[in-house]
Amino acid sequence: MVEVNNVSNAIWRIEKKDKMNVPAYIFGTEKIMEKMKRDRTFSQLTNVASLPGVINQVSVMPDGHEGYGFPIGGVAAFDAKEGIVSPGGVGYDINCGVRLLTTNLTEEQVRPKIKELCDKLFHNVPSGVGSESKLKISHEELDQAVKLGIDWAIEKGYGRKEDKSKTEEYGKMEGADPSAVTPTAKKRGKTQFGTLGAGNHFLEIQKIESVSDEKSAKAFGLEKEKIAVMIHCGSRGYGHQICSDMLGPLLEYSKKNNIYLPDKELVYAPIQSEEGQRYLKGMKCAVNYAFINRHVIMHWVRETFDQVFGSGTSDSMHLVYDVAHNIAKVEKHKVNGNVRELIVHRKGATRAFPAGREELPPEYRSIGQPVLIPGSMGTASYVLVGQEKGLELAWGSTCHGAGRVMSRGDAIRSFRGDKLQSDLWSNQKIYVKATNPKVIAEEAPSAYKDVDEVVESVVQAGISKITAKLKPLGVVKG
Repeated sequence: MVEVNNVSNAIWRIEKKDKMNVPAYIFGTEKIMEKMKRDRTFSQLTNVASLPGVINQVSVMPDGHEGYGFPIGGVAAFDAKEGIVSPGGVGYDINCGVRLLTTNLTEEQVRPKIKELCDKLFHNVPSGVGSESKLKISHEELDQAVKLGIDWAIEKGYGRKEDKSKTEEYGKMEGADPSAVTPTAKKRGKTQFGTLGAGNHFLEIQKIESVSDEKSAKAFGLEKEKIAVMIHCGSRGYGHQICSDMLGPLLEYSKKNNIYLPDKELVYAPIQSEEGQRYLKGMKCAVNYAFINRHVIMHWVRETFDQVFGSGTSDSMHLVYDVAHNIAKVEKHKVNGNVRELIVHRKGATRAFPAGREELPPEYRSIGQPVLIPGSMGTASYVLVGQEKGLELAWGSTCHGAGRVMSRGDAIRSFRGDKLQSDLWSNQKIYVKATNPKVIAEEAPSAYKDVDEVVESVVQAGISKITAKLKPLGVVKG
């Protein structure tokens, strides 16, 4: 049994003991903590704290739950030159992330056409397990694309140049090397480029229901009662395969070098090792693939709005931001008063930098980073802004969504998708378009934590602040 102590509002701490090299922080209200105690979240977190070279502390967000190696919601940092990299600290869906678009439309304009809009989005954006892209490219073109990131998409006529500054990493991680990616991964990636996928990935038409902070809302272009569009997806089978392909060689490296692993799912390699470098090169390919994926989907979303609401509608559809929540990247942070370059692992956690960080676009530098928190189907989503305290306790990170409390299999056995679809429409006037009722069942709102409680946790902890709350009108799922 892991001993957890309350530090202050929504902040808990596991003291360093046994093989832990650093203490661990958990962010969550009492309600959230009760849910986390039901699985291996805390023991997995202590395992992460036992990794060699881990710096200062590890942490887990209130949407956290048991994952592969690292708990979902886990954050840990290592020295960027002498440290390690662990695929378990990134996850299988590399650079799964969220993108938010604003519009000038109101609910009165969109509500009467919500079914038509969702049906057209479903048609125009390929979705579902194994869905195939409308982008017909060769393996060579795919390799070129993942090296260039969203510059490749913009050159091809997708999206706008101004979208680039509103994307984390400006839509491209340097150092992506397709030679580190297997033919199997490339084969999967080629056919799924520009697809939404399935599971918890979605396109959502939302109304900006309330604004909590006028200053940040104005900077982000969020206006109460206006319509926004949220896109949630990642690197599809390409990223999954890149992760899978690296686990075997990393385990071999561990055996060969007699590396102690508290859990074999926490397999790692030194950054400077051949294995560590190969993983990072492949991971960056998947990161750039996902940025392009969301960028191209956004382009098709804009086209669809023009089709439904008239030519020129998309001219006022602006990108707020695109954030990653499964990634490892080099950032500068203060460690014991000195600035150091660290490789920060965020798995099911979102970067949430406060005002003043040079990584932010000029428009947001005096405000702080927009943080996009999708809810579960039928519940609210949020836009937050990063706070200084998040740098101290979580390397400038916050939650990434609601967080599951029920497996997909259990959800399918517990809920009927067609009934959920009908209830969401009759009770909340939320229209859901999906490939299969099972997709709706596995993503039932009850399969997730209360997103309001999750967000309240990071607010109470002081690591993020609410800018706006968004409510769904229509949901498109794979």
